[in-house]
Amino acid sequence: MNFSFNNYDAEGFFDEMFTPEGQVRAGYSHFKDRVEKLTKEEFTRRQQSAERALMAMGITFNVYSENEGTERIMPVDIIPRIVEAHEWEKIEKGLIQRITALNLFLNDIYSDQKIIQDGIIPREVIESSKDFLRPCIGIKPAKNIYIHITGTDLIRGADGEYMILEDNLRCPSGVSYMMENRELLKQTFPEVVAKTQIRPISDYPHKLLEMLRFISDRPEPTVVVLTPGIYNSAYFEHSYLAQQMGVELVDARDLVVHEGYVKMRTTKGFKIVDVIYRRIDDTFLDPLAFNPDSMIGIPGIFDVYKNGKVAIANAPGTGVADDKVIYAYVPRIIKYYLNEEPIIKNVKTYICSEPEDLEYVLANIEKLVVKEANEAGGYGMLIGPKSTKEEQEKFKEFIVKNPRNYIAQPTISLSRVPCLIDDHAEGRHVDLRPYILYGDGVKVMPGGLTRVALRKDSLVVNSSQGGGSKDTWVLY
Repeated sequence: MNFSFNNYDAEGFFDEMFTPEGQVRAGYSHFKDRVEKLTKEEFTRRQQSAERALMAMGITFNVYSENEGTERIMPVDIIPRIVEAHEWEKIEKGLIQRITALNLFLNDIYSDQKIIQDGIIPREVIESSKDFLRPCIGIKPAKNIYIHITGTDLIRGADGEYMILEDNLRCPSGVSYMMENRELLKQTFPEVVAKTQIRPISDYPHKLLEMLRFISDRPEPTVVVLTPGIYNSAYFEHSYLAQQMGVELVDARDLVVHEGYVKMRTTKGFKIVDVIYRRIDDTFLDPLAFNPDSMIGIPGIFDVYKNGKVAIANAPGTGVADDKVIYAYVPRIIKYYLNEEPIIKNVKTYICSEPEDLEYVLANIEKLVVKEANEAGGYGMLIGPKSTKEEQEKFKEFIVKNPRNYIAQPTISLSRVPCLIDDHAEGRHVDLRPYILYGDGVKVMPGGLTRVALRKDSLVVNSSQGGGSKDTWVLY
């Protein structure tokens, strides 16, 4: 019996593959025609082959909260997410606008702070963010770029409009999954991929290296990837990107500050490092400047950075723009610096430190998603409609105790994409994380990591919470 989408039910959600009337969307028609020629057994076998290939390639991540079997593959679903050219055009413009404005914002708050003086954002909102780093005030990063690499999370609601869910500006991860998913799909459906006009993403490491070299003033700069080490959940990605770019992967033991420069230990002695792509949080970078307990930083590196003798991507201090409370102000930030309306809107956000919003959140907590300002990975949040009375009361106490630390948003019915469940297709909720590079201009990679909530009815797409991923095809 052949595999078929005939009994697929969108269940009233916005579906990426089918219209509400059940018609296949234009971008998916070729894919549907081809895969419906396969038997159910053949389709399932291709899914299993993809999973085995992931494990063989060592594409795993660590789950810290578990005592055993901590290394897992991020499950991949072989039905791709397909984005048509006209949709991508708007996404690309919206992301370039947003990154441009956020970079101007970071340059401003670490120098003149005009946005605070003009009353657009309250001073206490900026200064109470744990990621606002006072030592960075007055320092200009190389080429005035703070956010060299961004992974911005997008979702679609019931009306199919894209919205920004959050900005990941510190050390966004997942780009290696984006690239490996494409390689897997080329092996899984070679005939479909060959005959579909998909924009390539294989040049990401080349573009990343180009951008990292751009931020150095040296003609042939030495670039390294700085990892916290093999126990980090994204270590596979750190080593993968270093290998793809042809640069050294280093940890704190490999680098030292010597004679005013950051130097790398090599078999031939010290070598000056010009650019560091760091995969370490800001405050762990230098125990002398930030967290004195950091065992994964390099003592004195911040002084070298301050003196312009090393470029760091992303620049120290970017984390403040990652704060979920600052997120709520991004539409105002775009208006203030660019005098434009946001091309892609935020999800409606209630700021618990604003009295009116606080009152609304406490009265309607059962309908809302409440998030901690600086948590990530699906932790530190309450999904109102799925929570118990007891959990709601507990969160209310947290919010009242520290309103600055919380925002709330309406529960959005995320769009869905068909996934292979056993031997048939069922809808699962997805988001999309495109990757943006800021060097000589802002470039958005045509694709991204589609994360999928593989648990039925779940809205949490994070890999640490049972999520998986899909290849994302942006069409010409």
